[in-house]
Amino acid sequence: MQQERYEIITRIISELENLLPIALKDPKDEMVSGGNVALCIIDENGFVYGKMFGDNNPRLRQSFKVAWTKASQVWLTGERTGEYERLVFTNQIPENANGIENPDLIGWMGGQPLELKNGLKLSVGFSGFTGPTDIDIVLQACRNLQLI
Repeated sequence: MQQERYEIITRIISELENLLPIALKDPKDEMVSGGNVALCIIDENGFVYGKMFGDNNPRLRQSFKVAWTKASQVWLTGERTGEYERLVFTNQIPENANGIENPDLIGWMGGQPLELKNGLKLSVGFSGFTGPTDIDIVLQACRNLQLI
């Protein structure tokens, strides 16, 4: 089963890489990180997968740090980043209910739980574009592969 997960996630990464040139055509997205973006995926067994795309290593390191923070927050909470913070700040969830205390809440969009058609649950973080694009590019890659 772990080999199957690896193969599916590798396909997601490859498809996402194919979508990057399209996203980079939008000036607002290109400006965020200069095209140095990162993806982090944590599967339900705690295996971590990821890839950095670009050529500016210091910027890639920062993008991956943010992507990992988003993915790990989703892994802990089961909620999209941004949405989880809204629930905490409106007192619908206690601040430390899932082991994350302010100021460690990420707050930015780009982290999301995904359940694939085969039942595989992934916690995904993407960083380097605007929040809506961080969400949409991962969803589009999965749709293209008919995984969701």
